[in-house]
Amino acid sequence: MPETDLKVKLPAVPRKPGVYLFKDEKAKVLYVGKARSLRDRLGSYFHKGAGLDERKQGMMRRVGGFSYIVTDSELEAFALEANLIKEHRPPFNVILRDDKNYPYLKLTVKEEWPRLEVVRRIIKDGSLYYGPFVPAGAMWETLAFIRRHFNIRPCRYRLDRKIRPCIQHQMGRCPAPCGGGISREEYSKAVEEARLFLEGDKKRLIRELEGKMHILAEEELFEDAARLRDRIEALKRAFEQQKVISPELGDIDVIGHAMEKDAYARAVQVFFIRKGLMIGGRDFYLTDHFDIAGGAPMPLEEFLAGFLETFYLKEIIPPGEILVRARPRDAASIEQWLSARKGGRVKIRVPARGKKNDLLKMAERNAAEILGARKEAPGEKEKTLEALKRRFFLKKTPASIGAFDISTTFGAQPVGGFVYWEADGFRKEFYRHVKIRTVAEGRMDDYRMMEETVSRILADLGARSPELVVIDGGRGQLDFAMKAVSLLQEPPAAGVIAVAKDPDRVFTTRSELPVNIEDGSPSSLLLRRIRDEAHRFAIGFHKRLRGKTLLSSPLESVKGVGRKRRLALLKRFGSLEAIRQAPAEEIGLVDGIGRQLALDIKKHLGKNTAGGQ
Repeated sequence: MPETDLKVKLPAVPRKPGVYLFKDEKAKVLYVGKARSLRDRLGSYFHKGAGLDERKQGMMRRVGGFSYIVTDSELEAFALEANLIKEHRPPFNVILRDDKNYPYLKLTVKEEWPRLEVVRRIIKDGSLYYGPFVPAGAMWETLAFIRRHFNIRPCRYRLDRKIRPCIQHQMGRCPAPCGGGISREEYSKAVEEARLFLEGDKKRLIRELEGKMHILAEEELFEDAARLRDRIEALKRAFEQQKVISPELGDIDVIGHAMEKDAYARAVQVFFIRKGLMIGGRDFYLTDHFDIAGGAPMPLEEFLAGFLETFYLKEIIPPGEILVRARPRDAASIEQWLSARKGGRVKIRVPARGKKNDLLKMAERNAAEILGARKEAPGEKEKTLEALKRRFFLKKTPASIGAFDISTTFGAQPVGGFVYWEADGFRKEFYRHVKIRTVAEGRMDDYRMMEETVSRILADLGARSPELVVIDGGRGQLDFAMKAVSLLQEPPAAGVIAVAKDPDRVFTTRSELPVNIEDGSPSSLLLRRIRDEAHRFAIGFHKRLRGKTLLSSPLESVKGVGRKRRLALLKRFGSLEAIRQAPAEEIGLVDGIGRQLALDIKKHLGKNTAGGQ
């Protein structure tokens, strides 16, 4: 669409907050932005005196149209913009290839008998959240330590009525509040001690425990005092191992940035500091935030704005302060958005001196190290992809590769899986899986299952389909995959190949003879790695479905036992065999069961001595 035609559309755009999307001639989204006034912001791209930088000028040369969505407020536009970026992955926005939410430890202080658990989603339920822990190893160590040294239950059972303590109590890992093994007052003290430990208040915690130890000694309860003494020593060792930055700093995220201008790559190192303790960090390596046409890098202020919006869209609680090297574009709006997510004030600061500046410099040095470690010999990836084109008679050198596999157990629960790879690695946001529809349950037909999987997933991906399609299988799977590909409006630009096992070899559409890939060459290893990832992903989905099927039998065949009651039973007893061995009176204590239904369950399980859960 000519620029004049785009300008004609501008008067119809309202002067209201919202989100706008620039698209190319094929309607592919190039860029997603937000604005306080949509008409003013869009107009700034088309005015001759707008002073667009080289990167944005290059983007506008590719724009074929735009669309917009009006929101009630600029804050609402922030959230919508971030979600649209995540959905469309536009090449001119900051994209973080990190699809997992970070783990937190959640202390459920609003429950009558609080517990500590690992979560990846934050809910405003009054609980206390500690984290994020990245990598997660430190979190599991912390959780294990608390369960060894603090008297807190590890289970998630409802404790509104007394039940028989489980094996965790017998092993000394739970105080058994379910069976009246500990008073509410004593349990509350244990929870408070765990809270002090998690918040790093070591002086108060050690002082209170030492006072308790002296009281026990005065009462001549020497064994209890000795156990408490050992616990205090373990706590002191644990506190010594914590990386203390500076207690007065409180909660801070430090975002260090480094850029390799010649390679058009960036690295970001994020440090998570909570209560003055370094609890973890996360690094990012990014190579796709530059104008493909003009080659101009994104300004740091714009990059940081995009990074902050994308990073904190995840299930993460922003700290009260975020340290960066440059004030990001729209910083005031970002602070307002982050404050709303946190439920408290968040400030973005650019330190010039002192401990905060030292922390930022340390993060920047780490980011520079990441760049150095990731820097490869020039052209190595390009050489590997060129070798793929040459060896397997591809139409072009592929920039992206997608692999398909199917998984079933003697025809039961057949599924198809798909994984996506680019030069920087696997892109899990483009992974897909499907339940096979066209092949009857219990019937083995690998060829038609592959045809259906390829057809449905490539249709779903549309413009985001890979340039090279890899099929897990041999000549037969390849032929049926080609049937599905032939019906597409835009077939894979590089082509379709099949990778078989035992021996590892590749079948192509341009040669009757397979190509051996057991030679250990980079191109062979890449194909085998991508095929194996597709197999892992497909079989993982199949196992989950198969597990659900096993879970539904034979309990669900008992009249009156639906999914909720079945899960309650399994949570309480742990396995089908444990339910079968338990007395009806105990089964009847489970929420929603009752005496008569418990008798029916016992009677039914007595008839079914085999089978899954």
